[in-house]
Amino acid sequence: MATTRARAREELVAEIKRSARRHLVRDGAAGLSLRAVARDLEMVSSAVYRYFPSREDLLTALIIDAYDAFGAAAERAEATVSRDDLMGRWMAVAHAAYRWSGRHSAEYALIFGSPVPGYRAPSDTIGPATRFTTVLLRILEDAHAAGLASPVYEPLSAPVLDDVQRLRSEQGLDIEPDQLAGAIRAWTGLIGLITFIRFGHLHKVVRDHESFFDDSVRRLGRSVICEVSPPR
Repeated sequence: MATTRARAREELVAEIKRSARRHLVRDGAAGLSLRAVARDLEMVSSAVYRYFPSREDLLTALIIDAYDAFGAAAERAEATVSRDDLMGRWMAVAHAAYRWSGRHSAEYALIFGSPVPGYRAPSDTIGPATRFTTVLLRILEDAHAAGLASPVYEPLSAPVLDDVQRLRSEQGLDIEPDQLAGAIRAWTGLIGLITFIRFGHLHKVVRDHESFFDDSVRRLGRSVICEVSPPR
């Protein structure tokens, strides 16, 4: 059972991060300041530094929280769909990511927007960052096992094949290299599509963003998942 002191610390850390997220919305990550957070909470700066020794430590905590929340949204959505409905699982994850990016625009910009000047993410962020991609890879592994991974007709170049083989070995993935490369393209295509819509790059290009998004992510899904078994 947590002690009273531990609970008080957890509550204060949570309050510091809530204040920091408000600053993200208002000022962006580059404008985040521990002193400004301290003023919001009517604390002296030295008190905040006891919990977050630097602005970079606070940014890291916010990035980890954002990746975890983004990944958790994908996990919840994917879990509601029948395991056999591979395209349905992909679409559920894609739409969950799109909805989350709209509800948490500042956090989305923090993890997928422009790099914060002078900030270098530590290895602590890697695990949370992979939660979302792990969901996608699980869908592709199931497609591969069911014989529903989309066929690839053009071989990979040698440098790309080397990279994909390394990733496949490191992650212990039971996916063919060309299909894993396709999954990476689908993932980056999904994030790129969300980013273009949310950051206004499709303004006056596409009028119905939701319909364009749904159509595009279904096409991305078909690039890695067959909705019927391909001919042998």
